[in-house]
Amino acid sequence: MKVTIIDGYTDEPAGLGVPPYIDIYPRYIAGAVWHVKPSADVRYFTVDYVRKNLEKVLKIANLSDIVIFIAGIVVPGRYLGGEPIKADEITRWPLLMERPLKLLVGPAARFGFGLEGGKPAISPKKFENSFDLVVRGDPEIVIYDLLIEKSLEKVNPYKVRENYDLTSIFAVKGAKIVLQHPNHGKNLIAELETFRGCPRWVSGGCSFCIEPRYGKVVFRDPEDIAKEVEALHMCGVRNFRLGRQSDILVYMSKETNDVEFPKPDPKALGKLLSMVRRAAPDLEVLHIDNVNPGTVAMHPDESKEAAKVIIRYHTSGDVAAMGLESADPDVVKANNLKVMPDDAIKAIEIINSVGSRRGSNGLPELLPGINFIGGLEGESSRTYIRNKEFLNEVLAHGLLVRRINIRQVLPLPGTKMWDLGAKNIVKCKREYERFKRWVREVFDKEMLQRVVPRGVVLKGLYVEGWQEGYCLARQVGSYPLLTYLTERYELWKKVDAVVVGYRSRSVIAVPYPLNPNTASPRSLRMLPGSSKEIAKKIMVRRPFRSIKDLESALQDVKGKHAVMRYLAVDDQYGS
Repeated sequence: MKVTIIDGYTDEPAGLGVPPYIDIYPRYIAGAVWHVKPSADVRYFTVDYVRKNLEKVLKIANLSDIVIFIAGIVVPGRYLGGEPIKADEITRWPLLMERPLKLLVGPAARFGFGLEGGKPAISPKKFENSFDLVVRGDPEIVIYDLLIEKSLEKVNPYKVRENYDLTSIFAVKGAKIVLQHPNHGKNLIAELETFRGCPRWVSGGCSFCIEPRYGKVVFRDPEDIAKEVEALHMCGVRNFRLGRQSDILVYMSKETNDVEFPKPDPKALGKLLSMVRRAAPDLEVLHIDNVNPGTVAMHPDESKEAAKVIIRYHTSGDVAAMGLESADPDVVKANNLKVMPDDAIKAIEIINSVGSRRGSNGLPELLPGINFIGGLEGESSRTYIRNKEFLNEVLAHGLLVRRINIRQVLPLPGTKMWDLGAKNIVKCKREYERFKRWVREVFDKEMLQRVVPRGVVLKGLYVEGWQEGYCLARQVGSYPLLTYLTERYELWKKVDAVVVGYRSRSVIAVPYPLNPNTASPRSLRMLPGSSKEIAKKIMVRRPFRSIKDLESALQDVKGKHAVMRYLAVDDQYGS
C-alpha cells in the first residue's frame, strides 16, 4: 500500500502545525496506516515542498492508493516557517490526482476553511467535489476504519474517538513520520496532546471558539504521552510543546466536566512533566501553551503551585498563552468570555510572581501571552479604549508579558459568531486598526525593553531567512522572539546573540561573541558600550591574533571594557 500525506498546516486554539511545528495529525494518521499495514509506504510532504515540486509530488500521488490532505487555519496568524495551503490549492490539486482515493482532514474538513481573520470560513461542503471523502470526525479513527473495511460506503466520516486507547497506539507508531519533515534535525518541535475539549463546555464556552464543540473533556494518560515522547525522541526530536489542550493547568483535574473552572492539580501536572523529562532526557526545549486566566484568578494558590511545577521541569522562555480576547466587560458578558479585566490583571501578576526571573536561554522562565480578538458581539469604539487602558495598567504595574496577539474573529460554522457574521468587524474596523497600531508601535517596544533589556544574550537562535540586510533568526519554543541579526549566516546555523535594539514585535541583535576580525562595521558600532571610534579602531587595526592585541588597540579608548565582554578573537589566530 502507498499513502501520501500532504500537510497544508493547521493552527487551532489548541494546536499548531506550521513549521517548525509538526502537529498531531500527520503522526496519528501515519500511525493508523502502519498499525493496519505495517509495510505501507507512507510519504509525507509539506505544502511548501509541494508548491516547489508539484510535478514530482503529483507523480508520487498518482501512484498512491490514498492521498490525505491536512488543512485548517482556525486562528490565522503571520508565519515565518511556512505558508498554509490556499483555498484554490486545496480544490485544484486533488483534481490532478486521478488514481488515488482522496481525503480531506483537519479543521478545514471539520469546522471550515479559514481564509483570514474578519472573513467567514468556507464551509467543508465546498470541498466535497474535490475529494472522495471529507472527514468530519477524527482523521486517524476514520482512516483506520477505512483500511479495515476497505470500502468508503462502510465508513462513517463523522466518527470520533471516545478515548485515547487506539490513538495513543497510533501516536507511537506514527512518530517516525517526523524523519520526513524538512525541519527534522534542525528546529523541529513536536506538538503534544494532553486532552481534548474545553472545561467551559458546561457553560457553552466562548462565542467564537471551536474547542467547546468537542464536548466533554477527555484526558490522555501521562504514561501514553511519555511513550509518544520516547518514540519521537528515538527519531531525533529534541523539542516538545504541551500545546494541544485548552488549559494545561487543569490537566487531570478531578473537577473537570462538572464545573466551568476546575481547580488545578499540580501533583498530576508534575507527574506528566517528570515522565516527559524521563522519556526525553536530553531534550532541548519543553514548553506549554494555553492557560485559562479565569483558572488562575479563581484558584490563585493552586495555579501558582502549578506554574512552579511547570518551571521545575520546563526550559526557559516559556509562554502561558491567555485568551483575554477583550478588556471590555460588555464584550466579556455578550460572548461568555473567560475573565473580567481586573481578574486578568490578577492572573498576569500571579504568573509574573513565579515566572519573571531570567532563565538560561536569556528569556524569563514563564511569562503570560495575551490574546485580543476584534469583531466580537457587543463591541463598540469604547472597547478599544478599554483594551488600551488595560495594557497601560499592565505597564503601570511593572508587569511582564511575552507577547500580545491581536486578530479579527474568524466566524466558523456552528459557533455563535457564525450567525453574527462580520458586521462588528466592519463597524469597528478603524478603532481595531488604531489599537493594533498603538500596541505595535508603543506597547510592544516598551515591553520588549523590559523582557529583553539591551545587553541580554539570547542563546540558541536558528537562522531561518534574510530580510532588509539582516538574518532572521529565532529560538525554538512557544512564540519565539523574532531576532534581526546584523551579520549574515547560512540557513539553519545556530547562534547566540546580544540584544542591541528593538522593532515592532522583534529585536535587533549582534552575534555573541562577536569576532572583531570579520565583523561588519554595523555590528561593531551597535554593540553595547561601543561607538564609532571603537568600531573604527577595530577595523583599522584588525586582524588581531589575541585578546591582548585587541585590548592594546583599544587601550586609550573610553568605554573599552564595556564592549570587550562581547568580543572574542577568531580561533585561527589563537586566544
